[in-house]
Amino acid sequence: MPVVTSTAPAGLITWLETQLPRLIDDVHSATRDRIGLYRDEKIVPRDDLHRSIAVNLRFMVAALAGGDVDAGLAAPEETGSRRAHQGAPLPEVLQVYRIGCAMLWDVLVDRARNHGGPGATDALVDLASRLWQVTDDHAVRLTEAYRATSAELLVSQQRRRSALAEALFTGQRVFNSGPWEAGKLLGLSLDGKLAVVAAETRGLAEESLIGVERRLARLGIVSAWQLTPTLQAGVVSLRDDQRDPMLTVLQDVAVARAGVSPLYRSLVETPRALHLARTALAGLPPGKPEVRAFGPSPLAAFLAYDPDEGQRLAVDVLGAVLDQPAEERDILLETLHAYIGCGGSSDQAAQALHCHANTVRYRLRRIKELTGRSLTDPRAVAELVTAAQAVRLAPGRRDPGT
Repeated sequence: MPVVTSTAPAGLITWLETQLPRLIDDVHSATRDRIGLYRDEKIVPRDDLHRSIAVNLRFMVAALAGGDVDAGLAAPEETGSRRAHQGAPLPEVLQVYRIGCAMLWDVLVDRARNHGGPGATDALVDLASRLWQVTDDHAVRLTEAYRATSAELLVSQQRRRSALAEALFTGQRVFNSGPWEAGKLLGLSLDGKLAVVAAETRGLAEESLIGVERRLARLGIVSAWQLTPTLQAGVVSLRDDQRDPMLTVLQDVAVARAGVSPLYRSLVETPRALHLARTALAGLPPGKPEVRAFGPSPLAAFLAYDPDEGQRLAVDVLGAVLDQPAEERDILLETLHAYIGCGGSSDQAAQALHCHANTVRYRLRRIKELTGRSLTDPRAVAELVTAAQAVRLAPGRRDPGT
């Protein structure tokens, strides 16, 4: 930045320096009157604002007197960085400088007009050129410092949110604080519903749900995310009526497979919900960007916690069905799932499968023949339902030992 070498009339500059205390107070009062942010002092205290105005106005006057412009630019940089830390919006911060510059200029014009001698107009024009240069440099440095600090704060905040999310996923206590405290710091609702989303990364530590937190926030849905080399996982706080909009957002942004847990209430259950979300993810065919929600069935959740035992049960109960040729096996399993899903109604299952009810009954008799279990025996029904759930949770696994 160049050094301002030309000088303003010494008398005008000397007079301006004597007016600085009053000018600083006037700019401070005008700022508080015009900008509500500075009036309530919740973000920027009164004394902080006054000190900042004093430092920056003195820098402007010194620059008008021919001082080194670069030497004083630490003032706007410090102001920009501090206001970013305080959370003051940048437009309001810059407005203070516009107010100060305008009031300083008004004081100079009034002095030159009412007390200036010959050449006062030329002196004002010279001062105006310098004032706009200094003000512009000032605003640029302040803005750059504000944005750089804001970017650092955002990265720091994201890292902290990621660490807190990890604490929820692992159930780890941080500084003797449990899940409730972590959830509160993340802004998650403590009396609403929660869900966990688990998406595979599309590359090493590369997000596959790009912009998901921002998209959900537009719907009033708070979430916190963690990125690992292979997984992008998030805790989502929502109401019952927001579940479908959440799934729509996930479908829109997903570029890889993603699983969603059932809704739950207590943050203590987050590790369990993550496991269910990952189970839903694993049930999707690889290579296709798709979102799958884990069903609300407690039985399915129970089986998900011991998939190997679930597969052993599936083989013990449905082994003869699984051994049939692929086409017959798939038809029989589809019929069993439909029958269970329709509450044990052959007629409703037939509608769901687009076939005749007698066809459903024939297939159910075939399942009875192969398994030796009747759909009229409560214990046999429980075993068949559990085995069918186990098959659905891991459709690609045929043998529990594989």
